[in-house]
Amino acid sequence: MKSLVVSCLLTLLVTTAAWGETTLKQAQALFKPVPTRPPVLAKNPATPAKLELGKMLFFDPRLSASNLISCSTCHNIGLGGVDLQETSTGHGWQKGPRNAPTVLNAVFNVAQFWDGRAKDLEAQAKGPVQASVEMNNKPERVVATLKSIPGYLPLFKKAFPGDQDPVTFDNVARAIEVFEATLITPDARFDKYLKGDQKALTATEREGLRLFMDKGCATCHNGVNIGGAGYFPFGVKENPAAEVRPAADLGRFTVTNTEVDKYVYKAPSLRNIVLTAPYFHSGKVWTLDEAVKIMGSAQLGISLSPGEDEKIVAFLNTLTGTQPHVTYPILPPNSATTPKPLLQ
Repeated sequence: MKSLVVSCLLTLLVTTAAWGETTLKQAQALFKPVPTRPPVLAKNPATPAKLELGKMLFFDPRLSASNLISCSTCHNIGLGGVDLQETSTGHGWQKGPRNAPTVLNAVFNVAQFWDGRAKDLEAQAKGPVQASVEMNNKPERVVATLKSIPGYLPLFKKAFPGDQDPVTFDNVARAIEVFEATLITPDARFDKYLKGDQKALTATEREGLRLFMDKGCATCHNGVNIGGAGYFPFGVKENPAAEVRPAADLGRFTVTNTEVDKYVYKAPSLRNIVLTAPYFHSGKVWTLDEAVKIMGSAQLGISLSPGEDEKIVAFLNTLTGTQPHVTYPILPPNSATTPKPLLQ
């Protein structure tokens, strides 16, 4: 009898080990760890001078017409790269149409914005500056402002030494792109697991990972960013509630003008997802549990049991990486010729 019990225990251990190894190999095929160093930008190579300038511009509210709103207003690095609002508050207390995606790990996305209308971080940096509902500024006014601030000219010259006139709107965006590309979050527990440390996740978290893959979540959420790599309709199996997917927001259709792109959005990255509530492009969902349930019904056509959604949420909690530590820059002061704020 004793030998039978021992034999059963050994069989269980071998089976469990094999299951664990299979899960790890499947995960390694679907996902990749966040690298420990920022990626190289082929068309915009980083230099220390460009990086420092980009950091200053990211935090400088004078890129906005009101002198109140900076990139960091909606993409707070200390809050997971978001602003914790359903939709961001912009110029004149206007509310934007969509939830602000996190800036963390955004460099790994296939494109930027929910509808992918910006091909990279350089293009993305120009959008909010000019949007009337966000920073409400114009490129020529941005350049005039920066040229009126004596401390900026030597920084631009150092960052773009080959340019005869380095203070340009394009160079503003290039410098910001270089800085934002450094905002990566490696060394999440899930990354350690992907590198072979199965003990980095608890049994419940591993079960959540298994469900995440088996139920079909990884179809859209895969790769380094566990998302951000493609566009998918929101409402594959059934339409979400109108509050969650507003009828007036047609998604990628406004970019492509193609009928099949109605209510199609870029799958968001799930990296650091526990830090970036509220969820979805509408920002109407404030808990991961509710978001997981909505995705189950809307995208997969299934109803997850309480135990299943709890395990998937447990897995999602392992995706928080080491947050970037950024020293807030001291910005150069205005001069007498610096344009005054426009508050209306």
